[in-house]
Amino acid sequence: MDIRYTLSAGPAAVLMILLALLFRSVGVSLCVAGTKLNRKERLFCMIAYLPKATVQAAIGSVPLAMGLPCGQIVLSVAVLAILITAPLGALGMDLTCKRLLTHDIQPG
Repeated sequence: MDIRYTLSAGPAAVLMILLALLFRSVGVSLCVAGTKLNRKERLFCMIAYLPKATVQAAIGSVPLAMGLPCGQIVLSVAVLAILITAPLGALGMDLTCKRLLTHDIQPG
């Protein structure tokens, strides 16, 4: 991977990744809307689905391997998405799990 392609994408790539995360969060919110999860648990689900590393790693290099002219930039943005979303999701889950997932257990 050539870091120059990532730098050339710049803020537009970061904005696209953040917008994708927004749409992903809306999708997760819709998916858990009909469940018995409370508001805090639903929020945690949205945070837990922020990381996109698996999909990005799996398909990021396909256009490059196919010889498409956009291959380098697609791979670069995929790697950038991993670098942004993996730590964001990991930190988000670590920092919020105790506040969002703690339940009072009722005896009986």
